[in-house]
Amino acid sequence: MRTRDHHLPAEERRAVIVQTVIELAAERNPNGITTAAIAERMGLTQGALFRHFPNKAAVLEAVMGWVAERLLARLARATEGATSPLAALEAMFLTHAEFVAEHPGVPHLLFGELQNADRTGSKAKVQSLVERYAGQLRGLIEQGKAFGEIDPDLDTEAAAILFIGTLQGLVIQSLLAGDVGRIRHDAPRVFAIYQRGIRRRS
Repeated sequence: MRTRDHHLPAEERRAVIVQTVIELAAERNPNGITTAAIAERMGLTQGALFRHFPNKAAVLEAVMGWVAERLLARLARATEGATSPLAALEAMFLTHAEFVAEHPGVPHLLFGELQNADRTGSKAKVQSLVERYAGQLRGLIEQGKAFGEIDPDLDTEAAAILFIGTLQGLVIQSLLAGDVGRIRHDAPRVFAIYQRGIRRRS
C-alpha cells in the first residue's frame, strides 16, 4: 500500500487518483480494478475516494480524458518543430511509442474501453481521441503529398489506418513479451519500413 498525502487540494487528489488507476492497469486486468483497489493503493477509504468521483465510471472517464489531453499535447509539441510533414509523422510515431513506454497501463485501458460494448463516457473519450489522432495523420499525409515527399497517389485513409495499426501491433508485441520498454527499440526500425512504403519515388 502506498500512503498519499491526505491534505492535497481536490484537483490534485483527482490527478493522483487518475495516476493510480494507470499504475494499477500496468499490473492487472483493468476490468479488475475496483474502487476498493484504488483506495487501498492510495491508503484511503472508499468514502474518501467517492468525495472526488461518484463511481468507477467517472474515474475511468477522467483517466481517458487525462490520456487524450496528455498524448495529444505531446504529439503537438513533437510535430511543431518538424522540418517536413514526413518528419512530423516520424515524430508522432516515436513520441507515441515513448508515451506507451512511460505509461504501460494506458494501452490496457484503451483496449479495454474499445472492447466495451456499452456506450460510456470513457469510451466516447477514447473514440474522440482516435478520431482526432486520425485526422491529424490525414492532414500530415496530405501535406506530405503537397510537399513532394509522399506518393501523390497514396490512399490517405489507408495510410492513416496503417500508421495506427502498426503502432497497435508494436504495443501488442511488447505486451506479449512482457516488456513494454522494447517499443522504444522497435519503433524507429518499424517506422523506417512504413516510411519507405509511403515515400514518393524519385
